[in-house]
Amino acid sequence: MAQGGTPHHRPSWLVQKAPDQESLRRMRALMEGQALNTVCVEAQCPNQGECFACGTATFLILGDICTRGCRFCAVKHGRPAPIDPEEPDRLAQTAAQLGLKHVVITSVTRDDLPDQGAGQFAAAVRAVKAASPDTSVEVLIPDFQGRLELLEMVARAQPEVIAHNLETVPRFYGPVRRGAQYGRSLEVVANVKRVSAAASKSGIMLGLGERREEVLGVLSDLRGAGCDILTLGQYLAPSPEHAPVERFVPPAEFDELKREALALGFKYVAASPYVRSSYRADRAWKAVREAAGS
Repeated sequence: MAQGGTPHHRPSWLVQKAPDQESLRRMRALMEGQALNTVCVEAQCPNQGECFACGTATFLILGDICTRGCRFCAVKHGRPAPIDPEEPDRLAQTAAQLGLKHVVITSVTRDDLPDQGAGQFAAAVRAVKAASPDTSVEVLIPDFQGRLELLEMVARAQPEVIAHNLETVPRFYGPVRRGAQYGRSLEVVANVKRVSAAASKSGIMLGLGERREEVLGVLSDLRGAGCDILTLGQYLAPSPEHAPVERFVPPAEFDELKREALALGFKYVAASPYVRSSYRADRAWKAVREAAGS
């Protein structure tokens, strides 16, 4: 693999033009008016200007406070507020108002809830489908502590894509993915095919210090679990208190990994420094759907 930049200076390929501020303002005002959160803002996604300008967003349900404290994530952690039962309907109304054709719904991890938040996911999917029957829905779920019945609860709402990110290689689960287990997360991805007809999706970050063989091992594991869609992006530390960036991975290396992943049999791969799990997710679903001939 090609040598990347030092972690002290962002290389030229990570320089983006300033986002459309009017689009940012308009989308944020709409979300705030509906008391909705987006992972775009809460996780400091670098693509939010582009996505907001296209009228797309990834909805963040179950509040904006996570019960875990992963060292790569900008989302706040602590004691969350109670579930808002009206949130699914507000989300669906906003998605319809925006005219979205592909809605992505994710959440903070809610280890404090008896159902880990699975019921709210299912309610949100059903609400979107009722309000916008022609809209496809993607859910990016936490691990639900490995409970299969909770994944089944979400699957019964019939989202078109069910995603769960492995995030990094097994060696870094202890240091950066507190409360998570690699084997458990991999099993979540594998179980998608066992309980539903949805496309399965996962993603990992690069730049934490992983080795090439570790990355290829994760890709092989994901294909073995039947994963259809893969995302690969550069890790960027949200603050000095988070896990540091060990290396900036060059675009050519992302291209190389994309070729490797496609050769393994993934149906769609998005790989570049600024790719995030939900970045232009509509394109991935469209490609998988077309490949299936539907």
